[in-house]
Amino acid sequence: IIMEAFMGYSMRKNKTYNKKKIVIVFFLCVLMLLGLMGRLVYLMVFRSDYYSEKADELHERERDIKAARGKILDANGTVLAANRTVCTISVIHSQIEEPEAVISMLAKELEMDEETVRKRVEKLSSIERIRTNVDKETGDRIRSYGYAGVKVDEDFKRYYPYDELASKVLGFTGSDNQGIIGLEVKYEEVLTGSDGKILTTTDARGIELDGIGESRVEPVPGYDLKISLDANIQEYCQQAAEKAMEEKQADGVSILLMNPQNGEIYACVNVPEFDLNDPFTLNDGTDTSVLSEEELQDKRNQMWRNACINDTYEPGSTFKIITMSAGLEAGVVTPEDTFSCPGYKIVEDRRIHCHKRTGHGAETFVQGAQNSCNPVFIEVGLRLGVEAFCDYFCQFGLMDKTGIDLPGEASPIMHKEENIGQVELATMSFGQSFQITPIQLATTVSSLVNGGTRVTPHFGVEVLDEDGNVVEKLQYESRKGVVSQETSQTVREILESVVSEGSGKNAYIEGYEIGGKTATSQTLPRSANRYISSFLGFAPAGDPVVLGICIINNPQGVYYGGTICAPVMRDIFSNVLPYLGIEKREMPEEDA
Repeated sequence: IIMEAFMGYSMRKNKTYNKKKIVIVFFLCVLMLLGLMGRLVYLMVFRSDYYSEKADELHERERDIKAARGKILDANGTVLAANRTVCTISVIHSQIEEPEAVISMLAKELEMDEETVRKRVEKLSSIERIRTNVDKETGDRIRSYGYAGVKVDEDFKRYYPYDELASKVLGFTGSDNQGIIGLEVKYEEVLTGSDGKILTTTDARGIELDGIGESRVEPVPGYDLKISLDANIQEYCQQAAEKAMEEKQADGVSILLMNPQNGEIYACVNVPEFDLNDPFTLNDGTDTSVLSEEELQDKRNQMWRNACINDTYEPGSTFKIITMSAGLEAGVVTPEDTFSCPGYKIVEDRRIHCHKRTGHGAETFVQGAQNSCNPVFIEVGLRLGVEAFCDYFCQFGLMDKTGIDLPGEASPIMHKEENIGQVELATMSFGQSFQITPIQLATTVSSLVNGGTRVTPHFGVEVLDEDGNVVEKLQYESRKGVVSQETSQTVREILESVVSEGSGKNAYIEGYEIGGKTATSQTLPRSANRYISSFLGFAPAGDPVVLGICIINNPQGVYYGGTICAPVMRDIFSNVLPYLGIEKREMPEEDA
């Protein structure tokens, strides 16, 4: 037809018959037809699956089926974080047959404003969510009405059976079931499963087609996480912390218990804790109506902070364990060395006092440790010198984070080596003028009393499938040779004498060898007269399997660590040691 039209036009116009042009046009037309045929073959044969899938998508409604989040289990298999079945209520506008009845029913059952429900029901969208996290009983009632276009899909909401227990360790999830703080966010990839889908076939108007039904892609649940924390030990430590906080009218109390041999954490308490099942409600009774949204969120962030991990403090005399270890390892001091304490030590132009202003007089190094004598440890620090002292800081791992498996670990706040003079060196030797986290102190001391191995503190132990089979055993770095076995043994012996004969005597338990060190440090500014009291202890002293630290922040009245913190740790050890299977040793009658 094209050729004839062209020929006719050509002949009429030019009165000549141009065969060459006709042939060219003919071949062009043939090529166009072949191209069209090839494109049709390509689309119908090679791309048929793709376009078939596209066609199906136009006629399918898709709804997610949430995957169950993996559980968090304690060392004994007790469930600390689980899931509760809840429902998501949605509507499909094109399928609703009785809009007024649907609006009235949803407003009643969901206890929502009718106008809000109406806007969502009447919205022209493929599927509109009305409310999430609806309890299953309400969801079942809504389903029983049988209204077309109303969808009730089961979902999961995180549930914590023990409410406040280990709240700042476990953390919690948001409305989308994703971790926000704590282990929930650290192990997000382990705990999160893969969502499934419900596919419903509809006609061009969006009406479900009878007889075809729904197809499902089943969700895959997340893995379970087994941790080293023991719910029984955690609960006892939390009770002890709450009691100490109430008695001393303190701002907060932190207790950390770990295995110094492998870094497993048995308990981590930071009171006041908060309710994991209601994590956005403040735990201090603050009237939130007078707070701006920013102020409210700041208070929540503060409430969620794990002081053992996220906050630094001046450790005070518990840090003398580090100075002691460095001095013994470097050979600048021996247990038998003698010192004289007049109640102070003059360093350059400064008079730095001992806590006993009248002085301890002549004493050996061991007695200096038992008395927690500042001048003795200042002398050890000065003997070491700035360069060696800083080298031991690095060797012991104090300049780095511990690598604990919780988010937000704070870094140490230390002087730069070039800024450390004799006065700074003196104050650092007894734990002032710098800051570290409680977990850093506990981890470092662990390496000094376990024979010289720097461990990584951690909670995660194993990843399990839903049948309880081990998918992965979690591994953590360790570093040997922090100090020699001989130095470690000497440190343990000296610290055992601190409890049996010295300032830590309030932590003594008959039948157990306990090592430890007390501390009382003053917060900045010094003029505020606010103190942090603490005690760090471990047992059995000869071969420690548990190391604990108790910190009381701003106690009222008596604030000495040996007086108020050592008894707390004594009570904890007296319950935890038998629980861990550590028996009391029989004492000879004359020793008793």
